[in-house]
Amino acid sequence: MHNDSNEALSVAKATFNRMDESKPTDWQIIAGSMRPFVADLPNRVLKHLQLLSGDYGGFQIDRLQHCLQTATRAHQDGKDEEYVVCCLLHDMGDLLGPLNHADIAAAVLKPFVSEQNHWMVEHHAIFQGYYFFQYLGLDRNMRDQFKQSPLYDYTLEFCDKYDQNSFDPDFKNMSLDEFVPMLKRLFSQPKQSIYLKAMPELG
Repeated sequence: MHNDSNEALSVAKATFNRMDESKPTDWQIIAGSMRPFVADLPNRVLKHLQLLSGDYGGFQIDRLQHCLQTATRAHQDGKDEEYVVCCLLHDMGDLLGPLNHADIAAAVLKPFVSEQNHWMVEHHAIFQGYYFFQYLGLDRNMRDQFKQSPLYDYTLEFCDKYDQNSFDPDFKNMSLDEFVPMLKRLFSQPKQSIYLKAMPELG
């Protein structure tokens, strides 16, 4: 039996040191490695989401519980799976992007969700500011710059009904395990990517 290091050495690798010297066979190898890597994305997302556990950031509940609570409220309200997964992941960028967390969550979700759900996640931090920006010396009406957007009310509803009210330590939210099948279904069907034409089986 080979050990892990021997198996790693036996995996086919591209031969080039510079992309302008690459050959079609190199990219067949790379594309072959890309498929299982993309397929494993849900597991990596889940691991990153679990890192939010125990991180309270001054709130009464930790960041993972907030995400679960937000998703639970949306699920109980009859929202579809894509919307619910967006609720689950809307703050997943907190660890790596504390100053632009919404951008990170939106970037991860973009290939898999509708334009309206992507826009909602990407802009939710500004809309959420309506409830607390005034306490930080910021303009709570910063969201008004998007009043002409057809997705203004859509994003406002997300923040009002599912996000800003999901810091309740007494709320009985669903477990992360209950959301895993939803997340895996969503991430198994990318809708948009510059790579889909090259690897249509990903779609």
